[in-house]
Formats: sequence, structure tokens, C-alpha cells
Amino acid sequence: MIPITKPFFDEREERAAAEAIRSGWVVQGPRTQEFEKLVAERVGAQYALATSNCTTALHLALIASGIGAGDEVLVPSYSFIASANSILHAGATPVFVDIDARTYNLDPALLEEKITPRTRAIMPVHQIGLAADIDTIHAIARKHQLSVIEDAATIIGGTYKNKPIGAHSRAVCFSFHPRKAITTGEGGMVTTNDPDIARQIDMLRSHGANVSDYARHGAAKVIIEEYPVLGYNYRLTDIQGAVGVEQMKKLDWILERRLEIGRRYNEAFADLDFIATPYEPPYAAHTYQSYCLRVAHNAPKTRDEIMAEMQAAGIATRRGVMAAHLEPVYVNRYGRVALPVTEEATRSTLLLPIYAQMTQAEVETVVRVLRQILGA
Repeated sequence: MIPITKPFFDEREERAAAEAIRSGWVVQGPRTQEFEKLVAERVGAQYALATSNCTTALHLALIASGIGAGDEVLVPSYSFIASANSILHAGATPVFVDIDARTYNLDPALLEEKITPRTRAIMPVHQIGLAADIDTIHAIARKHQLSVIEDAATIIGGTYKNKPIGAHSRAVCFSFHPRKAITTGEGGMVTTNDPDIARQIDMLRSHGANVSDYARHGAAKVIIEEYPVLGYNYRLTDIQGAVGVEQMKKLDWILERRLEIGRRYNEAFADLDFIATPYEPPYAAHTYQSYCLRVAHNAPKTRDEIMAEMQAAGIATRRGVMAAHLEPVYVNRYGRVALPVTEEATRSTLLLPIYAQMTQAEVETVVRVLRQILGA
């Protein structure tokens, strides 16, 4: 079986995790701080705060931005359900916006028609490794005095107009789930240049404490912490932080390999008029967190038939991206919302295997089998 993805670990992550365990300090501590520093430097942000996953990162970013009950946040439905769920967890209401048919990212042209007196923020999602049109989104946000909180789960190492994703907005949230380019198993990160946002998230992620356990235990004198706000236990462990440090050292190589594989797939399917390969707008380059193909209506097989035959041949695929507004939790709350571009994309897209250590033979097997299934 060729899997859809595979994290790239070697003895360096194994050694780093073992050293963290042997140190006796396994909760958020020095290795997590080092991981945060590496991410902040990479994305050009003043602050980076690790969390237990990207969903909790988004939740904290919303709360720290003052988003809560009675507020609305504009968000694409074409995203993993965690994007919208984080808004619900903050007590606010997700308002779904349709996507651009080529980029699969939120369509800025549709934002203003969704804005109401209750709208407080926009949450663009950089989908499957391609940056959304941040400048256009920011222009609309400034006009209507809205916050921008980026769901950058898929795009660590990616850029917008040659500037790293991670410092454009009030808060930017990354994921280190195994489906992402680099992973800590589970894990998330909020990056920001706003000291107030950073200070709030630092407390909120650790039960609302005004000083971290690591700082308190390492102090020369006794410190008794206080809890000025109601917080959460959203911390990253130092074992995960140690793994994250090693993964960051490999990020450039991992992204380079994904780009090579993505370009090979693009080349292999470019002659098929019923298959759309990933589009790159002039403002962003794809990082191929996932490799997404779109199957046209005139294709010899449907998307689902292709997936079934690929599975039978020992090659894993996945549907492109879910449409959160079609899930029962949202239909039951808000009724059926019409998002035609999103709905067509979620019916017609599929993801092919892509991971850094994927061999050339595996890539060519995927190409050969898919072309055979399509009769091409």
C-alpha cells in the first residue's frame, strides 16, 4: 500500500524525545520554548506560542481577539471542520463563505455581502498548502474594522508575495498533525506581533496562570502563581517540543521534496483535459501539503470510482476537502446554506499520495495506475 502521507522521522526525533523523557521535564518547558523560537524566526513573527493542536490555537486566538457570544466570523466551509468548530467553541457563529474555484481558498469578492453588524472577524484558511489572497482580505477587514485570524494549518513554510505566512495578521495558527509537512504527532502554534494577544494566549493555554510552571520551578525564589483569567489546558508537551525542534531543521528539505513530487504529478496529468491539476495564483507558490486533483464531469470515471479503483490497486487516496456546512452539526444548527462552488469542489476533488520520503518508483506507480484507470 502506498499511503496518502507519512511523517518523516529518523533517529534524531527518537533521540530528542528520549532526552526529554530522561530530563524529567516533560510538560511545556525548554524544548517547547526552543521550538517556538524556531517557528517565530522562520515566519518573521515576534511571538510564537505552542498549543496542543491547531484547533486549540484557533480557539485561543479568537478568545484573545475578543471574539465571543453574539459575534460572527466569516470562514470558508471548504476546510476541515475544526476551522468552523473553533468559532463555535469561542461562543461565536461561523458564517460560511464560498471559495474561489481555482485556489479552493475563500473568495474575497464574496466577503462583503456576508458582513453584518455582528461580524467581528474573518478567518481565511490557506487550503492544502496554498496561501489565500491576504492583502485583499485585509483591505476588506480594515474597511469594516474586522480582525483577521488566519487558519494556516497546512502551510508552515509557505509564502504570500514572497513573505512567509505567519506575520501578516493579528494571529496566525499552524498545525503539526501527521498530515502536515512537519509534525509533533499533535500540536499547534499561534504566531503574532501583538504583545497583548501573546500575553493572553500564554495565560489561557495554561489554565489562566500568570506564570508558567517552568518559570516558577526554575526561579531562585518561591513564586506563587495567580489565575487572573479562566483558562484551558492547551499546552504542548516538551517531548513534542523536542520532536518539533528536529522537524523544523528538516522543513526546507521536506518542502523541496514535496515540490518535486507535486511538479511531477502536474507534468504527468497536464495532457488530460478532464483532470485539473493544482492552480498557482501570481501571489503564492504551492507547498503541496496535499496534492489535489479535480475530476471533471466528462471524465471516463467519477471521483468515487477512481478512489475505489486506486484503493484496490494498493494506493490510498482521500476526498479533496470536506464541506463543513453540509455536516449534520451545522445543518441542524443553521439549516442548509447554498455554497455551489464549495459543494462542487467537495464532490469532484481527490488527494493523491505525497510525502517527503516517497520514492520515485512510488510516484511513478501512482501516475501509471491513475492513467490506466482513466484509460489514458
